Amino acid sequence: MRITRVIGLLRTLRLPHSKSLISLEDKTAIAEAPSASSSGCNGSQKCFSSVSEDCRNSWQLKLKIFLFGSTALSFGLSGDVVLADNISSDVAINNGQGDDYVVGLNKIEDGSVISNTHTIKWRIFTDNGRGLFSKGELDEAEKYFQSALQEAKEGFGPRDPHVASSCNNLAEIYRIRKAFDKAEPLYLQAINILEEYFGSNDIRVGAALHNLGQFYYVQRKVELAQMCYERALKIEGRVLGHGHPDFANTMYHLAVVLFLQGKEKDSEALLWESIKILEENGLGETITCIRRMQYLAKILLKSGRLVEAENLHRRILHLLEISKGWYSLEAINTASGLAMILVSLENLEEAQELLERCLDARKNVLPQGDIQVAVDMLHLGKIAVIKFKNLRRLKISNANGELEKAKLLADKSIRITKEYVSTAVKSQERVRDSRQPKDSAKDLKFALIILLQSLDFLGLLKATRRALVETETEDLASFQFEVEEALHQCISIFQEYATHTLLSFPQVKNYPSCLNYLLNLALEQIEDGNGKPNALQELIDEAQQIRYEALS
Repeated sequence: MRITRVIGLLRTLRLPHSKSLISLEDKTAIAEAPSASSSGCNGSQKCFSSVSEDCRNSWQLKLKIFLFGSTALSFGLSGDVVLADNISSDVAINNGQGDDYVVGLNKIEDGSVISNTHTIKWRIFTDNGRGLFSKGELDEAEKYFQSALQEAKEGFGPRDPHVASSCNNLAEIYRIRKAFDKAEPLYLQAINILEEYFGSNDIRVGAALHNLGQFYYVQRKVELAQMCYERALKIEGRVLGHGHPDFANTMYHLAVVLFLQGKEKDSEALLWESIKILEENGLGETITCIRRMQYLAKILLKSGRLVEAENLHRRILHLLEISKGWYSLEAINTASGLAMILVSLENLEEAQELLERCLDARKNVLPQGDIQVAVDMLHLGKIAVIKFKNLRRLKISNANGELEKAKLLADKSIRITKEYVSTAVKSQERVRDSRQPKDSAKDLKFALIILLQSLDFLGLLKATRRALVETETEDLASFQFEVEEALHQCISIFQEYATHTLLSFPQVKNYPSCLNYLLNLALEQIEDGNGKPNALQELIDEAQQIRYEALS
């Protein structure tokens, strides 16, 4: 039943025939996968034997397949599955040839084995390139991989799988450097060699198709990625079977690109099926399966299916608590996400309890003043405001306590994020080499978003207080906001170069509304006779000028 459902779905997509997708000249053909050989090949054996029907579902298959690079996925029950959310990360090349290749051996037409200096140099250059790549020395690694490619062509012949593996290694260097125009022809050359050598329906070709799909995915060329994944899925289904974890893996990546194209129903169906296959193979509690559940939960949330998303989040949290424990950041983040869903479902008590547990856990595992602590405080403050409104509507006496609690949480969140932003700005100014500026800018942007949300939250509190003016009690009358400091902080964000340059990002979209909230708050405070009129008026004038500049 399951297989029928999936095959039916795939038929509605675009599974091509066994021939190559598109020619090399069209530059959308299938790309690279490394060559494969029999493990422990020696002089009396033939290298590069084809995968037989008998080893279709066998661990022997894993020994016959090796892939290279951060987007490569080795077949077999490996834990190192590359996910769509992190496939662009620059991990070291996993040049799986290892001992499966025999140094200096070259298969010729009559099946005998010969050795020459080119094949030996190929192995040396390849190993050196891999070592340098793993150290991040890309310039030197590139030179060795270029030399290895030349030696492979001269030693094994231009259409040998060793050439395909060398093409792939060099392509990975270019991919990491985002020189995609140089990488793509190498991937394409490799795939054509493998198809010619092993046949279009060989599992190594399927692995290569999967890799090329990853290559296109990181560039968001989702239609090309879809074509690659679909054909890879067809090959894997025929060779490995429809219940194999690697079949499920390609199915997952196909689901991701379908989701990016807006085909949410098809994406969801494939994701569920991918998860079921892992569970049937005893992999339901692995981090791989959890990652797929998390992606599926994102789709459910996007489609507004909150109850289903809640149930899936509870399942994920249970698995993470078993495998990693409550005090793992992944479990804490999942619990925080579940709390947000519960807020949307108006289950405030459980949401608050979860967030308080998250806050306590973060304080135990994170450095003091970490930005994630401020995030949880902000969420707890928003829950307190909702509870205040509910209690106020029911005329319950301790309603004002929730509003005071929200104010205290907002103050703490602002204090933490201010310190974090200040530290991030100094770090960005101090560090100018390697990858640290990029990482620092990313941290700064996230902290700035949280700071603006916290300042914005003060505006929400003000709006809540303003709605209660007519029935305001003495307790509420004493409820004062530190408007001057908040407005000053908002102005500083615009004036500071490191933060001002981030205001153009779509994620930092609430700066104008935050500024407006605080401006209105400041104006009202002057009208009420609170604060220092002269100093506050200067801030108001400055903020109005910034608002004009920001909107112009």
